Amino acid sequence: MITVAPLAQAAAEQAALRQAQLTKPAGALGRLEDAATWMASVQGRCPPQPFAHPHLVIFAGDHGIARQAGTSAYPPEVTAQMVANFAAGGAAANVLARQFGAHVRVVDVSVDADPDYLDAIDPQVSAQRIRRSSGSIDREDAMAPDQAEAALTLGASVADDAIDSGADALIAGDMGIGNTAVAATLIGLLTGHPAETVTGRGTGIGDDVLQRKRIAIATAMERGREVIDEPVTLLARVGSPDIAAMSAFLVRAAERGVPVILDGIVSCSAALIAERRASGARRWWAAGHVSTEPAARIALESLSLTPLLDLDLRLGEGTGALLALPLLAAAAMTLGQMATFDSAGVSNREH
Repeated sequence: MITVAPLAQAAAEQAALRQAQLTKPAGALGRLEDAATWMASVQGRCPPQPFAHPHLVIFAGDHGIARQAGTSAYPPEVTAQMVANFAAGGAAANVLARQFGAHVRVVDVSVDADPDYLDAIDPQVSAQRIRRSSGSIDREDAMAPDQAEAALTLGASVADDAIDSGADALIAGDMGIGNTAVAATLIGLLTGHPAETVTGRGTGIGDDVLQRKRIAIATAMERGREVIDEPVTLLARVGSPDIAAMSAFLVRAAERGVPVILDGIVSCSAALIAERRASGARRWWAAGHVSTEPAARIALESLSLTPLLDLDLRLGEGTGALLALPLLAAAAMTLGQMATFDSAGVSNREH
């Protein structure tokens, strides 16, 4: 049994009470008010503070379904190339992380490249790799059961590393050609939606590739249906090592009482698995944005999480979650720094 840390209900109640005292009409700051209340509940204080030490972890892995079923617009080699780009600080996630003061770590969980491909940049990135790529889930298991367990252990360890180094908020980012097909498979199975509904265009595929992707996802869903109630077995059969590690990252954060900002479809699929393994973990998460991938919105609705942003993003990497950081900071600052009706000498509305 995995025990999730309790949220600070008293701090949330104090935040709601203070919102009613601020110099504005009731509810006038809309969902900023909800965000501030959530921040109070996860920080255990009112008013909450902007996150001072957010950590982005990018879980990278390749997926056999992209190579075997041809479900992506990009070749699998791009994953390793982009991991090197992250390590060198040149990706969109790096740019946004620098802008908003977030630490970045990239973890090669299952990239399909020679182990020494990053030796000249940062050999630690691939030091704990679980396996090289994952199986094509429309025709074979993603990984062996012991590899799934190893991926879960890795994800929890990565969360511990970030928290122990001072992270006060975590972001789960992703990189991997084919990962939207795997994520859509998991989301479809866990929410009861068919392949036709959950399949999106991922990296920008055309109609012919979209149809191949839809068929591959439908086949993978049939392979996973009989183990839908066994999250770890489901990950081994139709998941992937990177998504398994990410799901454990989310679980460990909830165990230790550290909030997480979710990103796009991949983190949403990991969140569904994590909530199955640790009921109530979702209360520690905020949805940074909603991806253009249809399965992302389906997953967030299943988790009862309302996205903070809707910017037509589909990049992944943690970019949408990073963009939510200044919005969350604004929510905390308005709650903490606005004057009350009494302190400002402003008349409240008549009752």
